Amino acid sequence: MSASSHQKRSRLEVLGSRQERVPSASPARHSTLESGRASLQPSAVVRVGSIEIGSGRPFVLIAGPDVIEGERHLLSHAERMAKICERAGVSYVVKSSYDKANRTSGTAYRGPGMKEGLKVLAKVKRTLGLPVLSDVHCRTEVDAAADVLDILQVPAFLCRQTDLVIAIAKAGKPMNIKKGQFLAPWDMRHVIDKAHAAGNRSVLVTERGASFGYNNLVSDFRSLQIMAGFGCPVIYDGTHSVQLPGGLGHASGGQREFVPTLVRAAVATGYCHGIFLEVHEDPAHAPVDGPNMLKLSDLPKLLDEVQAIRSALGQTAGSRRSARASAAR
Repeated sequence: MSASSHQKRSRLEVLGSRQERVPSASPARHSTLESGRASLQPSAVVRVGSIEIGSGRPFVLIAGPDVIEGERHLLSHAERMAKICERAGVSYVVKSSYDKANRTSGTAYRGPGMKEGLKVLAKVKRTLGLPVLSDVHCRTEVDAAADVLDILQVPAFLCRQTDLVIAIAKAGKPMNIKKGQFLAPWDMRHVIDKAHAAGNRSVLVTERGASFGYNNLVSDFRSLQIMAGFGCPVIYDGTHSVQLPGGLGHASGGQREFVPTLVRAAVATGYCHGIFLEVHEDPAHAPVDGPNMLKLSDLPKLLDEVQAIRSALGQTAGSRRSARASAAR
């Protein structure tokens, strides 16, 4: 045997021995993956005012500017999006953050703060009769936020913070838990269990992309099917999923041109009960997250495409009538 052949064989033997030492998937992970391959079980239905989110219910859009820029600005955006959703037969929840605590730079715009921001959200809720959602970043915010918000959101970076998850769950309001960029979808079971153990069964879970190297995110659509197996309505965040975290050096970048593609793909899995979008009339001049926000004028076409996909999957029967009935109440 030549020296080169001997070396090649030695390398193969080493690789083989390494391969034999690779542990198999843990029983818990294997069980989770197997349940994800099974047919989708009906999710729990989460009631938010007159809106119902879950299996057999109208599709829901959770959307608005990334951060509150002012009362008139949010009212204008929410009113226009409500009309777009009504025409599309989609339920609508207003989203905008009173404080963006997770910023790349300490000098970045964070919003009006909790006190003023909640006043704006209360005005939107009262004026338009729409449910509102915002991020809650710490336990000290929970009581004040729960007095105004219809859905309290656990930010992705904070989904493993047990005390925060439990405090929000105990507020007794519906909650949306965003899956951390660092978290495997099967590990969301433990986060959901914390909320359930605290007495809250009105839980939404949102996929918003997974870290892929530095300054980049990718969407693994297996995540939607896996998380649907936990019995909670699943939401897909189509705008944060195209974010390039810290990609501009002083701020996050984004690739909004891919938002429609990813949203259509998520809905086509059949495991998506709603979508989360940050929407702005002029993203290029938004104070934060402009590169990954959808332009408001592009929303009607996207929702029509979403409904066409759901119709092809047989998921829209009665949805348009139900959504319009909810909007009228």
